[in-house]
Amino acid sequence: MDIFNSLINYPSKARDTVLVIGNFDGVHRGHREIFETARKLADQNGKKLAVLTFEPHPRRLFRADDPPFRITPEHVKNRLLESCEIDHLITLDFNWDFASQSADDFIQTILKQALQPFHIMIGYDFHFGQLRKGNAQSLIDAGFDVTVIDQITADNGDVYSSSNIRTALRHGDIAKANTLLGWDWEIEGIVVQGDQRGREIGYPTANVHLDETLHPAYGIYATYVQVEGEEIWRPSATNIGIRPMFEVEIGQVESYIFDFDRDIYGKSLRIKPVQRLRGEAKFDSLEALITQIEQDCDQARKILA
Repeated sequence: MDIFNSLINYPSKARDTVLVIGNFDGVHRGHREIFETARKLADQNGKKLAVLTFEPHPRRLFRADDPPFRITPEHVKNRLLESCEIDHLITLDFNWDFASQSADDFIQTILKQALQPFHIMIGYDFHFGQLRKGNAQSLIDAGFDVTVIDQITADNGDVYSSSNIRTALRHGDIAKANTLLGWDWEIEGIVVQGDQRGREIGYPTANVHLDETLHPAYGIYATYVQVEGEEIWRPSATNIGIRPMFEVEIGQVESYIFDFDRDIYGKSLRIKPVQRLRGEAKFDSLEALITQIEQDCDQARKILA
């Protein structure tokens, strides 16, 4: 997959494509159905498949004070998009100048002058340009061939949408989130040094900041983790939250990897929650906390087995 972060000197080989436009946070089943439809159209016409997306997510610009909400930060989103057999990925900087351009400017400068698509495919709720005035009809009126994909739902009526997935994660319903996603949701970050409290009580953890990743329901999870450079997924018990016993200020991820004793500071760690065991709690003593951790680890081992 070729990745373009600018339209300056945009190559002619990446024009005349079937172009899919959107944010694609989560790269969920609904998004994938759009990509599959676009792929078929591209193959039928001997064209390449391109995706146009924007970073940061527009919501980060317009609602900067909101808590983290990304299902897939950019590097995770790009990895998932590549798995969808996309030929060209165009990621444009979504800043205030970009946001303030009119729908007509977007059509003229980005679509007609730079990308020159053979066909455009968008979701039913896609809008663009200042005040979101641009829509599918705007593109059709500008002379583009356009396909609009309607809302896509599961057999049980659940809508495949990023907002529904966020809701499931915020409720700790990993199974539902994964069903809507079509892949197992994960958190990814660099292992950083913590306050060593886990090591002091016999449960050393690998600590990762959530950063832009959505904070799921706080609590203890049975998880798998993958250390950078390894292919295997290791079973673990993970605390996601603020640790009420020690009152950290910002929610973070702390994974106790079973039967593992290696220094992995500075390495990338992927954490895949499987099931939420319980919410966070404050204990009367350190001994009570250790007893609960032992029970959590036993329960996690049984689930992951």
